[in-house]
Amino acid sequence: MPLTTLDLNTALVVVDLQQGIVALPTVHPIGDVLKQTRLLLDAFRVRELPVVLVNVAGGAPGRTEQLRRSVPLAEGWTDLIPELDQQSCDITVTKNSWGAFATTDLQQQLESRGVAQVVIAGVATGTGVEATARQAYEAGFNVTLAIDAMTDMRAEAHDYSIAKVFPRLGETGTTQDIINLLDKRSV
Repeated sequence: MPLTTLDLNTALVVVDLQQGIVALPTVHPIGDVLKQTRLLLDAFRVRELPVVLVNVAGGAPGRTEQLRRSVPLAEGWTDLIPELDQQSCDITVTKNSWGAFATTDLQQQLESRGVAQVVIAGVATGTGVEATARQAYEAGFNVTLAIDAMTDMRAEAHDYSIAKVFPRLGETGTTQDIINLLDKRSV
């Protein structure tokens, strides 16, 4: 199903494009994801729409069956990558969970700016991106997912999120689909 519309005040949320994560092996080349993300960043910034840059610096405290990292993160691991060209007007959020809303004030920051919709891109599709999309949807935001501006370390997680989860949380489309909708609003 094609994208239908973008609300007047839509924010771009870029998840976990940071030094430590982009160095990991991914299903789709990270360079391609960065190229699409840069196109979205440029399109949102030129229209003076909110841009949110999210990084992760820890995890939720609950018990899990899978062992977690017990050593501190390496110096610079949480730094946003320079390719994002962080601007002073960008909203930056550091999370300690998979999703960008649960352990931060992101919902309040977006609502205070009148944002009703979010476009989400980033890494990893099946964890940080999906959790952020779920939390945005549950918080009442309209959700759009830029499927060519995301990747994962696991093909099955990436494919499952795009095919089965995202259509239940919002609308999916390519970077160009999103830019085309932005262009239609500008006319």
